[in-house]
Amino acid sequence: MSFQTTMTEDRRLSLLLVLGETPGYSANAFLLRDAIGQIYGHNASIDQVVGDIAWLAEQQLVTSRKAGDVTLATLTARGADAATGRAHVPGVKRPMP
Repeated sequence: MSFQTTMTEDRRLSLLLVLGETPGYSANAFLLRDAIGQIYGHNASIDQVVGDIAWLAEQQLVTSRKAGDVTLATLTARGADAATGRAHVPGVKRPMP
């Protein structure tokens, strides 16, 4: 597995974990980018975060919608299970026990 793949999988897990701690389990891409940078050390671009949200939505781990130019993500039950390790989703890093 490449370093880039490892970083992508970890960034996706970080997004799910942040959404799990967010009131309403929902946040916009800009807030998520800042949170994963501050909490998990990911220096992600907004394009990477929006791309990850789209990928997570395809996997049914989040729902995604646009509000003007802003992308909003909301955690699903399946996404919460992946974030806590109750479900394994290829492409998302498994959390440490």
